[in-house]
Amino acid sequence: MTKSITPTQIKKNNRSLIYHYLYQHPGSSQQELALQLHLSRPTVASNLSLLESEGRISKSGQIASESAGRKAAAYAIVPDFRIALGVELLKNEVKVVAVNLYGKSIARDSFSETYTDTPEYYQMICDKILIFARALPCESSQILGIGFAMQALISADKKSILYGKILSCTGLSLSVFSDHLPWPCSFIHDAESAAISELWASPDLTDAFYLSLSRHLGGSVIAKRTIMGGKHGHSGTIEHIHMRDNGIRCYCGQIGCMETLCSVKTLLADGETIESFFTNVRQGNVICSCRWAAFLSDLAECINLLHLVYDTDFILGGHLAPYLQEEDLLFLHEKIRQLTPFGEPADFLRISKMPQDNICIGAALPYIQGFWG
Repeated sequence: MTKSITPTQIKKNNRSLIYHYLYQHPGSSQQELALQLHLSRPTVASNLSLLESEGRISKSGQIASESAGRKAAAYAIVPDFRIALGVELLKNEVKVVAVNLYGKSIARDSFSETYTDTPEYYQMICDKILIFARALPCESSQILGIGFAMQALISADKKSILYGKILSCTGLSLSVFSDHLPWPCSFIHDAESAAISELWASPDLTDAFYLSLSRHLGGSVIAKRTIMGGKHGHSGTIEHIHMRDNGIRCYCGQIGCMETLCSVKTLLADGETIESFFTNVRQGNVICSCRWAAFLSDLAECINLLHLVYDTDFILGGHLAPYLQEEDLLFLHEKIRQLTPFGEPADFLRISKMPQDNICIGAALPYIQGFWG
């Protein structure tokens, strides 16, 4: 037997329709809302008043009209009505970003701190997060949650680390953070986090292989706008594909993994920053230019191998993305053309649309996505 829809449910649905429409079409008037959503003007007006009184929306100016008389008010959501936090834990640094309902970064901070598996370290990180949160333009109740991006494989329930060789954090429980913070918390693999931010920035993106070219290499397989975790949770962990018999030892213990060819850690010399390296490259420094060409050649070999398995677009992201230029893509395409047995068109390599703080933002976005349902 089909249950009838109650008047309360109808009102709730109308309110949700108006709120979601304003999210997608900021600056809409009552008349536009009524026309597009097939609702009466009184229904729209009463819901707008209610949403405005709750702090969810606000008037955002007036809409110009060719006719004389009073101009219609324009409405938009309040982007900071809800906020989510993303935290990236690295071996010697911690980054924190707050994002609003549009997934836009509204505040960020970073501080140097060497990771140690001690209660004192976790308490200190939580204290700094609390200080960061108190400085935000919102109340504590407006924060939806915190995502902790880790260089590790995460359990299906997002509450523990299954494999964390880089930080030696295998088996770590989320409780080391969640017990000291008043908001929902979750772990997320950093490469998955970066891919989530890419999907957010590219509504038209459906299938791709995301390469996180950061201090450590990572990957995520995107299929039908879903990140594939795999049967055992390690789909996309291309960093441990064997490439060389006589190469460098990877942090996993094996020799010649893809990680040892295509990570920023491999690219940079001791004490060298990524900014100084690319300044030298773009200024024509011979030594740095040769190192960059060798790195791109190895990257091309790895991409070609992956592209033979998964024929889709490849997105180059991570900490390296802001420094990539069109000439680098042309170099990669030419190297791949020399390696592949197919007449490969130069149409499958893309630079990330969200290179800045993408890992932190991606760690926060699941809470924003959950809010919008």
